[in-house]
Amino acid sequence: MRITVIGAGAWGTAMAMAACRLSGHEVRLHARDEVQANALRTQGQNARYLPGIDLPSQLDILSGPLAPVVAQAEAQDLFIVATPMSGLRSTLQALHTVPGPVAWLCKGFESGTGLMPHEVQAQVAPSMQAGALSGPSFALEVARSQPTALVAASGHAAVRDALVQAFHGAALRVYANDDIVGVEVGGAVKNVLAIATGLCDGLDLGLNARAALITRGLAEMTRLGLALGAKPETFMGLSGLGDLVLTATGDLSRNRKVGLALAQGMSLEQAVDSLGHVAEGVYSARTVAQRAQSLGVDMPITEAVVALLDGRLQAREAVQVLMGRGPRGESV
Repeated sequence: MRITVIGAGAWGTAMAMAACRLSGHEVRLHARDEVQANALRTQGQNARYLPGIDLPSQLDILSGPLAPVVAQAEAQDLFIVATPMSGLRSTLQALHTVPGPVAWLCKGFESGTGLMPHEVQAQVAPSMQAGALSGPSFALEVARSQPTALVAASGHAAVRDALVQAFHGAALRVYANDDIVGVEVGGAVKNVLAIATGLCDGLDLGLNARAALITRGLAEMTRLGLALGAKPETFMGLSGLGDLVLTATGDLSRNRKVGLALAQGMSLEQAVDSLGHVAEGVYSARTVAQRAQSLGVDMPITEAVVALLDGRLQAREAVQVLMGRGPRGESV
């Protein structure tokens, strides 16, 4: 199989490395410009995003316009879009004529439109056989070949099968799921909830508070997913509970780090600048809240995070708002 990963950030590089570990694949990593591509070739590693980890010698580094790459695409080729959510639409437009499967790694709702990735694809490339590769995973651990499990989500069996064939191996297990709505809702909302959990830990509110936030956050995620047509069982799987627990508690989580920084008194700008990477929850929180409001879905934790990011609430005020809600029964 020929696999082309578009986007040489941490996640794109890690997944290209994972594909190279399986025999029989021709793997290409497309960098955004020739300067970045040359750095990858000459240094033999992605020094900015995954320093100290050597790239496989068989990994082919590409750059430049995508048109020539697309023109050479064959039906058995697999394209992986590893751009941030903000770059998904333009990349799918560039790939709209490829005859084979396409999958994206980004998680979130598109700013401005409020669309999930598969909804963006339905607009710009409706005939494309596409899906998402998601689940609880840090790029650094995948690059190090540490055990990881992901979900290949698509309504097309051919896409799910291609993703399993491309990435399933000794260190990386890939489970197929046809509920792309549920998988994408989980991947988007967990980033917002991780900011809240980082805030909780940064304020030293205790493990009881963290457990409450994660559990009630899962209920929020599930409510939104069901309103959008997802299957409830998806949220008890890797892309729901699994991804939420990892992102809310893992020290490598960028979204969690934003919450920790805000708890320490940093401004949002300072918190984001301190990362050096994209924290999708910062950019998708407002869109998640707006999508929920349009559907009449109650998401108080998400709304508190949005108020915090907008500067309408301070860190401890956000906690007071959540703890001051009236009593109610436990339910989704």
